[in-house]
Amino acid sequence: MDARLEQQDSPRPKAAPKALDLHQVFSWLLADGIVDKTSAKTAYNQAQALLRNATIAMHPLSAVAQCKLQSALPPHKLLTLDWLSEWMAGKVRLPFFRIDPLKIDFAKVADVMSANYAARFNILPVEMTPAEVVIATAEPFVADWEAEIAKITRRNVKLVVANPLDIAQYTAQFFTLAKSIKGANKSNTHDLALRNNFEQLVELGKSDKQLDANDQHIVNIVDWLWQYAFEQRASDIHLEPKRDLGAIRFRIDGVLHQVYQVPAAVMIAMTARIKLLGRMDVIEKRRPQDGRIKTRTSGGQEIELRLSTMPTAFGEKLVMRIFDPEVVVKTLPELGFPPDDAQRWDALTARPHGIILVTGPTGSGKTTTLYTTLKALATSEVNVCTVEDPIEMVEGSFNQMQVQHGIDLSFADGVRALMRQDPDIIMIGEIRDLETAEMAIQAALTGHLVLSTLHTNDAPSAVMRLLELGVPYYLLEATLIGIMAQRLVRTLCPECKKADGELSDDVWQGLTQGWKLPRPEKIYRPVGCPECRQTGYRGRTGLYELLTVTQPFAQLIKQETNIHALTQQSVNDGMKPLRIAGALKIREGATTADEVLKVTAALT
Repeated sequence: MDARLEQQDSPRPKAAPKALDLHQVFSWLLADGIVDKTSAKTAYNQAQALLRNATIAMHPLSAVAQCKLQSALPPHKLLTLDWLSEWMAGKVRLPFFRIDPLKIDFAKVADVMSANYAARFNILPVEMTPAEVVIATAEPFVADWEAEIAKITRRNVKLVVANPLDIAQYTAQFFTLAKSIKGANKSNTHDLALRNNFEQLVELGKSDKQLDANDQHIVNIVDWLWQYAFEQRASDIHLEPKRDLGAIRFRIDGVLHQVYQVPAAVMIAMTARIKLLGRMDVIEKRRPQDGRIKTRTSGGQEIELRLSTMPTAFGEKLVMRIFDPEVVVKTLPELGFPPDDAQRWDALTARPHGIILVTGPTGSGKTTTLYTTLKALATSEVNVCTVEDPIEMVEGSFNQMQVQHGIDLSFADGVRALMRQDPDIIMIGEIRDLETAEMAIQAALTGHLVLSTLHTNDAPSAVMRLLELGVPYYLLEATLIGIMAQRLVRTLCPECKKADGELSDDVWQGLTQGWKLPRPEKIYRPVGCPECRQTGYRGRTGLYELLTVTQPFAQLIKQETNIHALTQQSVNDGMKPLRIAGALKIREGATTADEVLKVTAALT
């Protein structure tokens, strides 16, 4: 690197090179004061060596990013490839575009140009409207192709700058996927052909013959679907058939996001392939079915998917629930337990016998809490048995049984069978009826620790629910040792959350419900960044309401028990209501008042 670097400080040199080079990048970095002369010289030589030794062509910005430079300007951020790409966009006075694969219409943009053409110029179509086509590039000075694309598409070309690695990665993926969707749709043009394809797919699967090209298209699409679901941290994948198009949606952090639409025939074929892999009846589409698939991520991690189909007006709807095995090795604090509640929960689960209930609506994290707890309890010295409907995650340290309604194996029958298996700890997936509740109580009375779930809004209401089922109050008084209600709230993205003003008195009073909690000095609001897909939230944490059954509380469990008396006594015994747990999370800067109020709305 020589002194000429220090002299080039114009945003866009008049004699621009045909392609961006390392010399130009470091000229701009020096001109903007982002790097000093000493670090620039060292990094320039390092980046040059990287470019020279690269086995495949490397973009100059990628080489600079690998030097791990830190900005000389406050707040001294690391010069990542994303940061450098956005900074370069400003230098060449073009918009920066962050490619989100879940928002690109692959089939439409793939019509703009061929994959070879896109790769040759290092460009990628990302959007097409009736008036213009948006092209992402990492080479803002190479524009020989613009006139040709404008002529072919009969649209104005809008140029944007994107991360060069993203362009390279998604060029291969977008065009391959678009080709697969078109190929699959072309060969599934009417119902008769589709039915024949289903039968052929089943036979091929049974005989292990090589799939033909048509089936390979569907294989590619399903692989893409799972890959992106894992990358986007989705907990559920929905395949929803409609009249003309099928909708694909991901549930991320508890919220459903529209991902893509595929032709109806393609969605039917996708559903057929997934059912086949899940060992389900591919031909049967009139009744709901359940299945299970174990697969691996690109990083080699095993992921389990639980499948559920349902017949709808436009065909079979398929939902895949994704279970991350890392969940069961999380600690209670990682799930969101405050330290004092974690200690109280550990004390409860260390008891030799009794019933512990976890309550909350579907999707509130009850199963995760139970699996995490059982994993910690399942040592070589105890026998942990579960009866579930269905088995959520297969875990080697438990003895798991699945309810089978077809052969009259209910929760109660399962518990009855487990009682003869010399268990120490029994987990019942859910107490739904009096028979199951009675078996749970019988197990607790005979010296076993029983954990189960119940659907109630809060912890004290679980007592009322069991009394309504017909459980005698004196048996509840003798066996119930703890109840925990929980909810999940989205957590603010740590990369982009921003301190913003204060909560109003009305909102804080609504959250604290008369509890004397100091108001937070500052609250945070969601902003949005690449790490959180511009939502402002990343991940979820639990809100917990832990009721420990004390002697005064047990004495209140009568046939004519008053819920208000139970609630007041549980608070006196140290229980923090869910709203208070949420208010404490707001004080920590973990979430927002809107999130807490949304998940606890039923408690008002």
